Amino acid sequence: MFRPLTLLVILALTACGAPVIGPGEPDLVQTLAEAPPGAAAGTCWGKLVTPAVIETVTEQVLVQPPNALEDGTITAPGVYKTETRQEIVTERKVTWFETPCPADLTPDFVASLQRALSARTIYRGAINGQMDGRTRAAVRKFQRPEGLDSGILSLAAAQRLGLVAVDLQSE
Repeated sequence: MFRPLTLLVILALTACGAPVIGPGEPDLVQTLAEAPPGAAAGTCWGKLVTPAVIETVTEQVLVQPPNALEDGTITAPGVYKTETRQEIVTERKVTWFETPCPADLTPDFVASLQRALSARTIYRGAINGQMDGRTRAAVRKFQRPEGLDSGILSLAAAQRLGLVAVDLQSE
């Protein structure tokens, strides 16, 4: 059940033409207003933000060495203190990828996407033309081997599926 504020935000996003991202896509953005530097006008982009991985490191640091006699007998043990610090293991990463624009994601296009994913045994849901959770999960599964762990369809994946024309440029 949606809370009233959540429902209001969803309705506002839907009215603006912005796609509503389902659960499991908290750091995912698909927008017409934001694009990477140098993006061509009229193109649509998805942004996947992978948060930094931070680890807590705890070490015992010697403050005072132990007192020892010449024969090795310890008269006073060493004094240690515990130091804890945060360490970034993996930096935060922002991945931009071109996507079909929301206006292109018609029910017919999404149904074709579902059929293409179904033919590859990735999608097992109904061919209903809706970009629902099952469809996004299948898109994620299809794109993951190419290095994009996202439920938003990239333009490259749409081209590989035969859903979008490939721009052949002569070299």
